[in-house]
Amino acid sequence: MYRKVEDFINTWKTEEEATVKIFSNIGDEHLSKTISDNTRSLGRLAWHITQTLTEMGSKVGLVDTDYLDGKPIPGTVSEIIDQYKKYSNELAASVKPKWTDDDLTQKMDLYGESWERGRILEMLVNHQIHHRAQMTIIMRLLGLQVPGIYGPSKEEWKNYGMEPQD
Repeated sequence: MYRKVEDFINTWKTEEEATVKIFSNIGDEHLSKTISDNTRSLGRLAWHITQTLTEMGSKVGLVDTDYLDGKPIPGTVSEIIDQYKKYSNELAASVKPKWTDDDLTQKMDLYGESWERGRILEMLVNHQIHHRAQMTIIMRLLGLQVPGIYGPSKEEWKNYGMEPQD
């Protein structure tokens, strides 16, 4: 749980870069790709991550409205990235003027539960990480290159002059 707004903002910017990195490794032709009937497509996952910014953000008063509610998955990766960046920046920019460090312990009703604001910020970060992980598995199974986020990916080990780890 976040105790300081600035800590969230710093983490958010790092995770935003990671999300864009993952999205950027998907070609438009792969947006509708999935690996089974029980998984979402890459485009659906990317759009879900993006839509959550305004959906969850509006529920907790960090953005004015759920701008992306009911909007269809864009047809190109660049459109998804543009929307993601726009609303990610709006969300991050709204936290500091709306919530103080002391506010982060205040509880809010969200999805039928009572959550501290610092926990809400943590869940916004964790939500992205969770769905990015799903995306990288689908990408790997479809033969797409997976970029390293918290360390080098299998393909990136060669850039360090090392053999990929098994």
